[in-house]
Amino acid sequence: MQCGVFLFTAQFPGLSHGEVLNSALEYAITAERCGYADAWITEHHFIPYGLCPSAATMAGFILGRTSRLRVGTAVSLLPLHHPVQLAEQAALLDQLSNGRFNLSVGRGGPVVDLEVFGSSLERYERGLPESIDLLLRTWTEEHVAADGEFFKFRKVSVNPRPLTRPHPPLYVACHSAKSVEVAARRGLPMLLFFHFDDEAKAALLARYADIAQAHGHDPTRIDHVWSVVGYVADSQEAAQQVVCTTLPPWLAASAEAYIYLRPEDSRREDVDAFLQMILQHHPVGTPEYCIERLAKTMERTGLQHCMITLEVAGDRQRSCENIERFATEVLAQLRH
Repeated sequence: MQCGVFLFTAQFPGLSHGEVLNSALEYAITAERCGYADAWITEHHFIPYGLCPSAATMAGFILGRTSRLRVGTAVSLLPLHHPVQLAEQAALLDQLSNGRFNLSVGRGGPVVDLEVFGSSLERYERGLPESIDLLLRTWTEEHVAADGEFFKFRKVSVNPRPLTRPHPPLYVACHSAKSVEVAARRGLPMLLFFHFDDEAKAALLARYADIAQAHGHDPTRIDHVWSVVGYVADSQEAAQQVVCTTLPPWLAASAEAYIYLRPEDSRREDVDAFLQMILQHHPVGTPEYCIERLAKTMERTGLQHCMITLEVAGDRQRSCENIERFATEVLAQLRH
């Protein structure tokens, strides 16, 4: 099993921006010391759900402060970035980190971000395949040009070239059948986020395998990653109390801050239902329960690579303790 930390840069109530961002750096350094394989960083804009507006920039800073840890974005919001520019940034980090950078991309949501950064609902809805293909060509072709629906430009030489061949690892966040098809056609691994239980993950993986095989890719060789919330304590009640105390105000404040471009998309997530899903399907509890919960997911889905949100204690000291304890009392046992 391969495990990493999933860094949200979550602004829990009472924390300043500087405290949140510097804590995320400390969590990554702690994760490297504790033997985690990687760290993944979210990109968010205009909401307290995450204070990092540039996952690639944050990844570069963490790469410079670590020596072994792989660092990736989870995700870079592709409708807000030009694929060539994102490919350049990824190649730069790939070179400077000696191949320790992972790039993952996704659509995000139909929110005000698109309006602020000059993108469009059309690109959000239809542009993912074209954007991913252009990003891959920028990495793998000596010269690149575009004449598509969303990108048109003359031939250019892109520098630097990636160190990792044929290209740095590229993951696709998959929330729908459409995004699963985009990833599977290209043989790209998926990132599966919190909202799927084991049965839903298994169904997405089965759909992926069918499409990947039809396009000449071996699905058994693909390194998909799934995400969970993790908190370990001496008792189930103590672990759940922490999560039930810290998560609802953060989730509620973030839900209120989203500004959707279409009225029909402005549905507010049921925070209580989401919290109950976490308590039922995520490793929140005693070490034994966390081990059992992760093992069940691996057995049901075949997934072997997990990124865990461990900053849910709401403050730096307790979150660092959670990272350390999860490594020694849960992950070390799973590896045996």
